[in-house]
Amino acid sequence: MTAGARIQLLSPRLANQIAAGEVVERPASVIKELLENSLDSSARRIDIEVEQGGVKLLRVRDDGNGIPAEDLPLALARHATSKIRDLSDLEQVLSLGFRGEALASISSVSRLTLTSRTVEASEAWQVETEGRDMHSRIQPAAHPVGTSVEVRDLFFNTPARRKFLRTEKTEFDHLQEVVRRLALARFDVGFNLRHNGKSVLALREATDEAGRARRVGAVCGPAFLEQALPVDVERSGVRLWGWVGLPTFSRSQADLQYFFVNGRAVRDKLVAHAVRQAYRDVLFNGRHPTFVLFLEVDPAAVDVNVHPTKHEVRFRDSRMVHDFLYGTLHRALADVRPEDHRLAPVGITPSVEVVSGAAAGEFGGQGEMSLAASLLEAPAAAPAWRGAGAGYQQRPPASSAGTAEASGAYREFFAPLGAPVAELPAAEGDVPPLGYALAQLKGVYILAENAVGLVLVDMHAAHERITYERLKTAMASEGLRGQPLLVPESLALSQREADCAEEHGEWFRRLGFELQRLGPESLAIRQIPVLLKQAEATGLVRDVLADLLEYGTSDRIQAHLNELLATMACHGAVRANRRLSLPEMNGLLRDMEHTERSGQCNHGRPTWTQLGMEELDKLFLRGR
Repeated sequence: MTAGARIQLLSPRLANQIAAGEVVERPASVIKELLENSLDSSARRIDIEVEQGGVKLLRVRDDGNGIPAEDLPLALARHATSKIRDLSDLEQVLSLGFRGEALASISSVSRLTLTSRTVEASEAWQVETEGRDMHSRIQPAAHPVGTSVEVRDLFFNTPARRKFLRTEKTEFDHLQEVVRRLALARFDVGFNLRHNGKSVLALREATDEAGRARRVGAVCGPAFLEQALPVDVERSGVRLWGWVGLPTFSRSQADLQYFFVNGRAVRDKLVAHAVRQAYRDVLFNGRHPTFVLFLEVDPAAVDVNVHPTKHEVRFRDSRMVHDFLYGTLHRALADVRPEDHRLAPVGITPSVEVVSGAAAGEFGGQGEMSLAASLLEAPAAAPAWRGAGAGYQQRPPASSAGTAEASGAYREFFAPLGAPVAELPAAEGDVPPLGYALAQLKGVYILAENAVGLVLVDMHAAHERITYERLKTAMASEGLRGQPLLVPESLALSQREADCAEEHGEWFRRLGFELQRLGPESLAIRQIPVLLKQAEATGLVRDVLADLLEYGTSDRIQAHLNELLATMACHGAVRANRRLSLPEMNGLLRDMEHTERSGQCNHGRPTWTQLGMEELDKLFLRGR
């Protein structure tokens, strides 16, 4: 406390201006609070008028329930709200705004006019206030059922805050993003946004699946919708639905990521970690996935009262939510087949679902390259399409054990040069999704014809993914062998970290580690996976424990091992400039159709693309 200063109550104006510093950062902050109030009032149409990026004017008009005349002054008072009554209401918040600070904070740094009419009232009433004195004036007004809030001259009485604002365009871009986010959260509400007299967004109420898809296309762009996978999974009372972009539709920035929990847009570390983990194997370095996802959970199972801006949430069972998100997205990205996107334009490279059983081969205390070699020569899944001229026949799925009888050797499809050329079946319905090979270009690309047109395949990238997935399958089925250390490595940790390691001891053992508790704040690493070096293991254990304490889960060990397997797969994949026969090329195409994530190589680059007849005709100006 300042020397000699006495403790005294802050004035209402100063208290509100301090609160405004938490919830009113810029015009976008104001529009967020006003729109959330409109949505909480059961509005079905919201009109937004903005001038000079929102600094000169912000006007929000809705057709919601309205506010009774006697409650209008209270609406501008601090800690006044109709949305909660007691502490129990905070345990399952169903509204977007509930703190009762927004309008009071906004009115303390602007000239605010609130006009409203309820369905029972014969006329509307209006209340005005300015930041200077905070005294409200109420009078009759003309207004239909609903509410209008007009905010003029933002930060007119706090010039220090105003000079931190950016250009008009930057401020409006932030504001527009808030409107877009809420428009995705509430498909059942129409949104109209105008800036300096010009219409920017006009989104009608979307009541069916087609309408929701149209709105997603309008907000995120039609390219996202064309290159996104629909997701809708429910388990144990938790539902995740929406759209996830294909890995090849990634972005240089995380600017097309929308995640909603019970209709509330959130940015959450746990959610971000689960999404990153799901995309880990298919995303190019430094790229960001795209998604519009909605998580529906019991309101009592999530705490939204974590941060004044309500952007963050806390889940009661964070481990369950994380695993559900990761598992659902991981499966969605792996389950796409080429036939799901047979009309895909150039650049769309979907993944496909695995059908084969586990690859055979010894897995244990071998060197890295001998392990890769054993997997490359191991029996692999027979393709669903087989034979020449007579089309193909569907093979029944192999058992999970993957027997030699149920799966043919991979080299079976690498027939010797000069083998009979497979002809295309007469009926288009008999053509497999990636078609049949026609030729090889420069020893790098395979050219194939399917029912749509021309398919181009990067043979090294495709074979690299196939090999990598087989290595992972072998690891999953055979397990990880551990290698005892001659001299155990001791680790000094906090007691919390050591407790965590002891609690997850069995999980570490399954991954090839053996950890021994030496004392309250120390551990010994007695065994590590054979693929790891001792120097890598100590840092990895520390990082894994940090993840376990923060998220309740960790994929660092698996990610590190996968990096090693990916390197082995890259060395083992067919090299550029190797000449393949047509049967060899067709064998590779069939394997792609049965391998998870075969649309991307291990580094996230596309492995194939489609040129339809329409695109080819355009190249040669046919039909003009």
